[in-house]
Amino acid sequence: MKKILILLALAITFTACKDSKKSLEDTNNVAAKQTVPIQLFVFDGGTVQVNALEIFSEDDLYKGESKTFADMFFVIKHPEGNLLWDAGLSERFIGRAPFTTPNGAFTLSRQKGLDEQLKTIGLTTEDFKYIALSHTHFDHSGSASKLSHATWLVQQSEYDFVTSEAQQKEAPDNYNAIKDLKNTKKINGDFDVFNDGKVIIKSTPGHTPGHQSLFLELEQEGPILLTGDLYHFEENRSNKIVPSFNHSSENTKQSMEVFETFAENKKARVIIQHSIKDFNSLNHAPEPIQ
Repeated sequence: MKKILILLALAITFTACKDSKKSLEDTNNVAAKQTVPIQLFVFDGGTVQVNALEIFSEDDLYKGESKTFADMFFVIKHPEGNLLWDAGLSERFIGRAPFTTPNGAFTLSRQKGLDEQLKTIGLTTEDFKYIALSHTHFDHSGSASKLSHATWLVQQSEYDFVTSEAQQKEAPDNYNAIKDLKNTKKINGDFDVFNDGKVIIKSTPGHTPGHQSLFLELEQEGPILLTGDLYHFEENRSNKIVPSFNHSSENTKQSMEVFETFAENKKARVIIQHSIKDFNSLNHAPEPIQ
């Protein structure tokens, strides 16, 4: 009996030590994650030469003008996983002469693909937990299919829009870019990606039914807001100008008000994703913004 009691005591001691070690390891892992800063990397998704700038207003405000747009996309490195925000133009433009759309409105070009650019920061397409697109227009979803294994964070209304029979017929490039993203998390409204207030998808419908923007709380740079296509260039923002081809002018204007109030409350730096000025003002990968 005495031998049994000794063995039992030893077993309890061993279990307690094992549990204590595991608890310490868990604590250390949490602490390690908390000390790893969130990093934001900016990449070049191509160039959009707008040959008919007047389509970016509801009247003839820009008639006869043209403008060159950047086409940024972003990688967010978070201790809980990596997120790709937008995906640039189609990679079929790489290595080709600039392509002008049949209506003459845009001339498109792209120099580097997703794989090549991710390599500069030590990542591959397999290293992503999430992909989120500000919206499903062709200039924001070009490389999206390469992350077919990742979870696609998409507004329910955007998903319904781009997968509709009408869109598949009228805008097949938009649909084909996302059709392989089978692992979807459909959301309705704002969404805290990692549940820590650091990476928040903001619902800003209007440009498309489920358009969204992205809020980031960075350790050194502070709060940042990525616009998606809520705004296309500085004058669009300062004068609250709505493009003629937006899905809903009314919803766009409402989203602009919500966005600006949020930006002011957070004291956030706003990055207009098509702005050449903003693109040139940022560190580009492999250097992070912070």
